[in-house]
Formats: sequence, structure tokens, C-alpha cells
Amino acid sequence: MLLAIDVGNTNIVIGVFRGQTLVHSWRLTTIRERTSDELGILLSNLCDRYEVRRSDIEGIVVASVVPPLTNTLVTMATEYFGRVPLLFEPAVNAGIPVLIDNPTEVGADRVINSIAAHAKYGKGLPIIVIDFGTATTFDAVSAKGEYLGGIICPGPQVSADALVQRTAKLPRIDVRKPPRVIGTNTIAAMQSGLFWGYVEMVEGLVRRMTVELGGAAVVVATGGLASIVATESTLIEHVDAELTLRGLRLVWERGHRLNTD
Repeated sequence: MLLAIDVGNTNIVIGVFRGQTLVHSWRLTTIRERTSDELGILLSNLCDRYEVRRSDIEGIVVASVVPPLTNTLVTMATEYFGRVPLLFEPAVNAGIPVLIDNPTEVGADRVINSIAAHAKYGKGLPIIVIDFGTATTFDAVSAKGEYLGGIICPGPQVSADALVQRTAKLPRIDVRKPPRVIGTNTIAAMQSGLFWGYVEMVEGLVRRMTVELGGAAVVVATGGLASIVATESTLIEHVDAELTLRGLRLVWERGHRLNTD
């Protein structure tokens, strides 16, 4: 069994694989001040609840975009599971060409999503991966599986929070699809701007990226709003909620093979 841990700015997503099958996945709030013991107890309790024996975990792979938690997770994995985790670093062990100016700058999750998308959806065409997280990211993968770079935008909820902070009378809202484009009250108008604005942003940026990629690309979406936005987009072809976890499994399998060869 493999334990895959994706540390994002908002959530820590944890997956347990038996072979290639994701048998359990859990989501914790990202709190930078958490200790290794706090994380170890939380994860141990989840394993006990779902009858996952810690002794059956043969490998652990971690990708983190929150540096203060990286060493914490290494300590947790070592002390509570008896395993030294494989840390994914795009500039070190990506396993694919990372063709950007400085590979150390790119978020680990973006490259992992690209690896997973190319492995599952690559059919001889470039791929565009959209991740609706704290930030909305667009990543380009060549037909040969090379990571080419991408785009970073504020996520919908970040934009909503900024709108409230910068205006005196607008209320805090959750981002969701409104019934109409033309809002007849303040909340509906805000929801329309945020939701439909993001749909149009996605459509416009994907079209521009496709042109630069040669005129055709497979578009894959993941993250919180992926399924909602995809229903209104004419360009998103696949929604994959587990893309990052499956990418981590591929990274671990490759690293495991290299270590055993």
C-alpha cells in the first residue's frame, strides 16, 4: 500500500493506494503551525477508522507547496509509519523535462498534475491542465510529455475575499453558479461576476494557450470548482478530482523502480 500526501495552501489531501487503486482519500485543513505529532495522530486515527494498518504502508510520497510543513511531514512519516517519504521536487526528480526558466520556482502540484494528465489523457496531443484551487493554474504539457509552463490566476474565492476587503458595502459570499447572468440583487450580481467571469476567463485563456500549442490540445480540469465550471465550458473535456493523488502514485512508482534497479 502507498500513502500519497499533497500539501496545498488550503488543504492537505491524503490518498491510500492498493496497487493502482485509490481505496481511501481524506482532506485536512492546511495549518502551517501543526506539529508532526498532531498530523501523526490525525492520520493514525483515519487509518484506524478505515481499517488501514500502518504496517501495510510500504511507501509514502509527499508533494508540498507549503515549506513549513514539509519537514514536519517527513518527521511524521518516519515516527508514525516507520517510512522515509519520497519528496517530490520538480527540479530534482520530476522524471519529465521541466522546460521553464527556473524549475525550482514551479509548484510541485502543477508538475504532478501534468505527469498524471499526460499518462492518462495524452493521445499524441498537447495537454492543458486547469487546477481550480486557492489559485487557478493553467499548465501546458507537450505531446511528448514535457512541462512547458503555464498561467497563475487568483482563485475564485480569493477574488471574492479581495472584493469584500476593498469595498465597504459588499457582503462575503461563497462562489457558486447563479440562476441568471444578470443579477437582480447584490449577492446575485457578485456571484454572476465571479462565476461567469471565471468561465469566460477559462475559455479565453484555453483558446490562447491552444493557439500557442499548435492549434489543438486536450483540456483536463481538477480542483474544487472543476466540475461546476466544466458544465458551462465548451473546452474542458475531462474532470479528474483525483489527478494529483494519481500523479503522486506515478512519481512514487518511478522512484521506486529507480531505487530497485
